[in-house]
Amino acid sequence: MANHKSAKKRALQNETRRLRNRSVKTQIKGIVKAVRASAAGEDTAQGPAQLKLAQSAIDKAAKKGVFHRKTAARKISRLSLLVKSTQA
Repeated sequence: MANHKSAKKRALQNETRRLRNRSVKTQIKGIVKAVRASAAGEDTAQGPAQLKLAQSAIDKAAKKGVFHRKTAARKISRLSLLVKSTQA
């Protein structure tokens, strides 16, 4: 455990960030799952709307530092490719 006051504060900040990051990642997993389900299922008409929500959530996570910006771009790219392939 931390011995200095600043190290104790840093440990608390890290824990707060870890919990926030985990929450955001879990929400994004659910949104991505919905996009994949709409692309795989019969309801392909909802795909673009679901994709827009997912793209917004992933971009916000990248902006907050939850994901690296290139990781976010890769996730969005793969989802949009999936949705576009089901639309054709």
